[in-house]
Amino acid sequence: MKHTRPALALTIGALAPALLLATPALAAGQAAAAPAKAVAVTAGESPYDTMSDAELRAEVNHILAGKPGKGVTSAADKALAGTTEDVRTFLKTGLAKAQDDDNAVAILRILGGKPGKGVTREANKALDGTPADRTAFLKTGLAKAQDDDNTVAILRILGGKPGKGVTREANKALDGTPADRTAFLKTGLRLAQAEDDRVEAFRILARPGISEALYAAAQKAIDGTPEELRYFITVGQFQV
Repeated sequence: MKHTRPALALTIGALAPALLLATPALAAGQAAAAPAKAVAVTAGESPYDTMSDAELRAEVNHILAGKPGKGVTSAADKALAGTTEDVRTFLKTGLAKAQDDDNAVAILRILGGKPGKGVTREANKALDGTPADRTAFLKTGLAKAQDDDNTVAILRILGGKPGKGVTREANKALDGTPADRTAFLKTGLRLAQAEDDRVEAFRILARPGISEALYAAAQKAIDGTPEELRYFITVGQFQV
């Protein structure tokens, strides 16, 4: 069944699970809990058909112990408050439906964070696809699409012809792993830019006839934070 975005958006308040954005760990928390034990069945049967009431309720409690999303939790609690057949029906069909609702809400939340084009494209494809498509997106597709977006972001940085430090670290990230690219964009770029800015500040100090005010401002920037150094290079030196 395809999910329509307006209808799904209305369920966010009631169903949305706790999420960590645009991370691979998100998918692990959304996977449906596995049965507590394997049960031998014949073709066409469900393992839940032959379980006793106590076994069925133990199975649902095992699922709840995995701290699933709000949709699964709500449906599981409702089943436990009902009859044996209510619990059996939840395990046979209700769990999968509730898990898909949670997955759809998780994807809508990712889109709400205004991700890059790759993540946006794959997230929308998953929403328009099957429950299996949504599970696959959260499990592996999100990480792949995010890495594609990270790669594009780094290439854009290199396209701006940055300094040697940024160029070196950006190319290392491109040649590395997805984790390397994430780390570069999160912290490495800032540090590499500070390295380049520090070199530029020393060049300013080495200028012949530099004014005392500019010299003092450059020294202060070199001793400051990467952000203060960046401001001096891009704005402060011209104000002085």
